[in-house]
Amino acid sequence: QVQLVESGGGLVQAGGSLNLSCAASGSIVSIDAMGWYRQGPGKQRELVATITSRGRTNYADSVKVRFTISRDNVKNTVHLQMSNLKPEDTAVYYCNADIRSFSRSYVYQAYWGQGTQVTVSS
Repeated sequence: QVQLVESGGGLVQAGGSLNLSCAASGSIVSIDAMGWYRQGPGKQRELVATITSRGRTNYADSVKVRFTISRDNVKNTVHLQMSNLKPEDTAVYYCNADIRSFSRSYVYQAYWGQGTQVTVSS
């Protein structure tokens, strides 16, 4: 079994900062890309940022400069530092990772966390 558990969401005023973390655990052989997605009220889930196992990053245009993604390959964690938050950043943020598990070590499967709420007040 593989699990992704997010933490760090909450309520913040516009212009403030929040840090999200996600830890992958279980019968993990290796992790490829990790990332963060979000789903705002009445919206589809969208990519926020991703990071490869070698540290290459990709950001949605709406969060570039304001958000920073990082990961710890030893601890199997991924983090999202969010600054200068705006009300439009309000969403449930989901952690995602492509993981090879011991039960299916020949293929990478996408795993999702349960989501953490981020609310930015104006």
